[in-house]
Amino acid sequence: MKYLSPSIQWKQGKGLPPAIPVWSLSLGCPKNRVDSEHLLGSLGLPVKSVSQMGRARLVFINTCGFIAPAVQESVRAVVDAIERLARCKRKPLLAVAGCLVGRYGQEELARELPEVDVWLPPAELPHWARILASKLGLAEAGQGRLLSTGPSYAWLKVGEGCRHSCAFCTIPSIRGRLRSEPLDILKAEAAQLVASGVRELALVAQDVTSWGQDLPGKPSLISLLESLLTLDGLGWLRLLYLYPAGVTEELLRFIRDAGPPLLPYLDIPLQHAHPDILSRMGRPFADDPRRVLDRVRHILPHAALRTSFIVGYPGESEAHFEHLCRFVEEAEFRQLGVFAYQAEEGTRAASLPNQVPEAVREERRNSLMELQADISESWLARQVGQRLPVLVDSPHEEWPGLHLGRVWFQAPEVDGVTYVSGPGVAPGALLECDIVENTAYDLTALA
Repeated sequence: MKYLSPSIQWKQGKGLPPAIPVWSLSLGCPKNRVDSEHLLGSLGLPVKSVSQMGRARLVFINTCGFIAPAVQESVRAVVDAIERLARCKRKPLLAVAGCLVGRYGQEELARELPEVDVWLPPAELPHWARILASKLGLAEAGQGRLLSTGPSYAWLKVGEGCRHSCAFCTIPSIRGRLRSEPLDILKAEAAQLVASGVRELALVAQDVTSWGQDLPGKPSLISLLESLLTLDGLGWLRLLYLYPAGVTEELLRFIRDAGPPLLPYLDIPLQHAHPDILSRMGRPFADDPRRVLDRVRHILPHAALRTSFIVGYPGESEAHFEHLCRFVEEAEFRQLGVFAYQAEEGTRAASLPNQVPEAVREERRNSLMELQADISESWLARQVGQRLPVLVDSPHEEWPGLHLGRVWFQAPEVDGVTYVSGPGVAPGALLECDIVENTAYDLTALA
């Protein structure tokens, strides 16, 4: 882990004070990971990661509560921690944070899980470090970040919450409305990340294209990108989670004209392709989502497009699903995520008629993923024989000399990987490599 702590001042001449032993787990999306990194870097003292809970002074679990399976995973993680800590002679502080707390509330969770010492809802995110520092008996919290992603990449969270109201989504009720991070704060954090050796910055928010719309003067995403592109040493700059309506011709022309290090990689969650289902979802481009794809490919013909779909949405017939499959075949997305619909309590979609049986939802998910696997394997096979830059992330856990890396159209943590070996291969290196082999989702390369 790399410690980035711009505003915590250590006593000069005595080195770093003793580190706080911490066991931590961050579930869910990259935004949660950033929140955890900021929390652990802002406790007022350095943090030392430990692998055994019994050796920790703080056990910190950042939960996800977006959909039912994520809720179940989060609850299992908390219960597992409680059971493991019950066997420890010295009990550390157990803190549970994030979307699970925001969705169900501290009072209800505390009744069910009284063993948890501190509950930290998303609404109190700016105060997490201060709350935990106080509970741990530390003098004062600061502002910092403890990177957990290694030297190759870091997530830069540009905003919190969401200004949209999709019928199936719990995010606005859990995380609140859009709250963009000011440009000067983002520029300072990005500069420090790059200065520390990070090669790739991946901008992330619930909708990156909404950035700035709640700030004075309503600055655009383009103004943020212009500022970040001036950073010396930045290798790649990537955008994730672009709401379709925000993918404008102006933004696409900027990406095209800016060139490296801004990657022509666009993650545009479309959620479905049939106008009937999109209308029920409350999504844009309800008449034809092809418009946004045509717009991208007209201006950025070589862009790598990533998207996600929900199958088995209430009212989705076999004809609707077949329409979606044909759309996926025609669009040939570079990367694709498919989710079986979950009826989430408190959403408009949960009360819609014609709910699709779970077995049918899962069958459709598997079918669409099989279709995408064929598309992906065929496209990756065409990359064999090419020479492409590979950003090296980490050593392979089992094979000495082999590393995990990515080419430009593979985003960290959400896409496939490139297995790479050869001279100069080390975490953080950005190397020209020969692509020698492929599978359905991954590549193999030689430096």
